[in-house]
Amino acid sequence: MRKPRIAITTYHRELEGRPRVSVPTSYIDAVRAAGGVPILLPPDADDPAAGIDVADGLLLTGGGDIDPVHFGGAQGHPHQYFTCPERDTFELGLVAATLRRSLPLLAICRGMQILNVALGGDLHVHLPDVVGEAVPHRQSQEEHTYHPVRLETESRLGALLGEASLEVASWHHQGVARVGRRLRAVAWAEDGTIEALEAEDAPQVLAIQWHPELQIEPQSPHLALFSELVRRARGG
Repeated sequence: MRKPRIAITTYHRELEGRPRVSVPTSYIDAVRAAGGVPILLPPDADDPAAGIDVADGLLLTGGGDIDPVHFGGAQGHPHQYFTCPERDTFELGLVAATLRRSLPLLAICRGMQILNVALGGDLHVHLPDVVGEAVPHRQSQEEHTYHPVRLETESRLGALLGEASLEVASWHHQGVARVGRRLRAVAWAEDGTIEALEAEDAPQVLAIQWHPELQIEPQSPHLALFSELVRRARGG
């Protein structure tokens, strides 16, 4: 039996020097550790659905900010970075195509925010403006940090991870504000920031604000997120 193919979205195009797209290898390593075959999926705003024609599941990665034009947020915040119209348009279309096809989806950090915006939700443009800095959601733009999250134990996520609370790797400054259609929050930071979403009518969809790909050491509960993606991509 062939291994499931998991499409992994890349970051925005880098145009300085030699133009390229890239993605941190931690996402690739996590998919491989879970038994999947990673396929990199660069932005293609003209045909977002084409990339998943050969995929059994989709991993939406983190990265730069979503332009507030997509959710009615204020433009020009001094902490905004790496906005990319091509990537935004591509991933919003990709989410729509993935949901139409009932393809297994794991959305991480920016990926969770894209899912929420695609379904009509909106974002806090800069979390410290809303919840303060008692809970550090990132060390800096270049460094992650750690904090605990509380899980709804009756949720699919809670059952999958088998925990009521969890220490997570965190690396973001935007976050979910109004939850999108068909979604519900199932995990929270101590300051009330939404840390995970589930789709009410799509059990193949999970969205996580933290970075589980940075915590896949042996016996880590975070690896279960990737294993579940691969299991569903296999048809399990």
